[in-house]
Amino acid sequence: MRRRIFGTSATAVVLGLLIPLAGCGSSGGSGADDSGTLRLVAAEYGDNSGNSSKAFWDKVTTEFTAANPGIKVHVELLPWTDIDREVSRMVKAGKAPDMALMGGYSDFAAQDKLYSADELLSVTAEANFLGPLADAGSVHNTLYGLPFVASSRLLFYNEGLFKQAGVSAPKTWTDLKAAAVALKAKGVKTPYAMPLGPEEAHAEALIWELSNGGGYADNSGNYSLASDQNILTFKWIKENLVTPGLLGPVPPSQLNRADAFAAFSRGEVGMLNGYPSLAHEARAKGIQVGTVAMPISNNLSPGEAPPTVGVADWMMAFKQNGHRTEIGKFLDFVYQDKNLSDFAGRYHLLPSTVTASRTLAGGGMDNNDQQFLSALRVAQLYPVNDPSWVTISDTIKRNIGRAVDPGGDPKAVLEEIAATATEETKKH
Repeated sequence: MRRRIFGTSATAVVLGLLIPLAGCGSSGGSGADDSGTLRLVAAEYGDNSGNSSKAFWDKVTTEFTAANPGIKVHVELLPWTDIDREVSRMVKAGKAPDMALMGGYSDFAAQDKLYSADELLSVTAEANFLGPLADAGSVHNTLYGLPFVASSRLLFYNEGLFKQAGVSAPKTWTDLKAAAVALKAKGVKTPYAMPLGPEEAHAEALIWELSNGGGYADNSGNYSLASDQNILTFKWIKENLVTPGLLGPVPPSQLNRADAFAAFSRGEVGMLNGYPSLAHEARAKGIQVGTVAMPISNNLSPGEAPPTVGVADWMMAFKQNGHRTEIGKFLDFVYQDKNLSDFAGRYHLLPSTVTASRTLAGGGMDNNDQQFLSALRVAQLYPVNDPSWVTISDTIKRNIGRAVDPGGDPKAVLEEIAATATEETKKH
């Protein structure tokens, strides 16, 4: 079965954001279920008490209630590892929050549980979201997932290690392989880190597929997981990077993103794909970081620029409690430029609106962050607007690494994943 999974611009979206974190808390009220209190369940973006999201929500909810005395807001923070499951449990139990900020929304939209953006926001506010994000947050051209913060992916390289190896930033796959060979000759532990482990393999896989003219969908927006381009991509990776030992001591299928990022910040990795916060973290540890667009396959024309991968998290509003007017007022407040830019800046992410992006740029966004913002404006995201994506993405994450394992068959693995996708789409 073939299914159109993307919107009119064939844009797609990432589940879960960038920083899987722990911790929980609350802010801005008692959490009572009275009609004057809104309840927001939000992911915790901080990784310790010093940078917890609680500080942001305390500030915003206090200022909002001061401007709207009849409306209090209670915020419950949950770790990324729990929030999807917990919000789903709340909804099934008939105790949906008024709002949730998390990694996916399409299941709830498919169940008609959510208010649409035009029921909540002014026309101006709805039109302010960056185009690729608005497309990804829409089901049948109706916006249900309000993009909150986002990022894009670029190729990171350790400038110090590159200088020692006598190589420059790669523009093609051939360049990337040559740089990896030179880095290995200089004793670099991991010339290129390829995290195809279960944490976020679907991100790394799509980055490589796009750079060879492939991807998760064809030009009509139908899943094409086992396309000829994708099969060739993983064959190239296996033959040119895995077999020569250019990916370090940990097999790609066992390497998770967090471990790859930590190794890069320790100076053990020559190249990997990353997002803005990694650049700030690595530089804080003394690593000279360069960033460029993902190198392209030699099968593409010189100068051809395939889209980068974009990542976003989603604010959604549930119908169950009937607080449409109050929710709309709160979201209009939260999405003010100053608030959105404040939150994005705390975690080195990118705001989701046109005007907040301009405000952040005018407020001193560095050249590195500007690169990510430019890439986000034309990015392709994962299809979170398709209810079947939850299962399909999990299948990709847990299996795609086998395509490049010793003894693995890229064609067989991709066809196996595609078969699972076909069966899953039949259910929706």
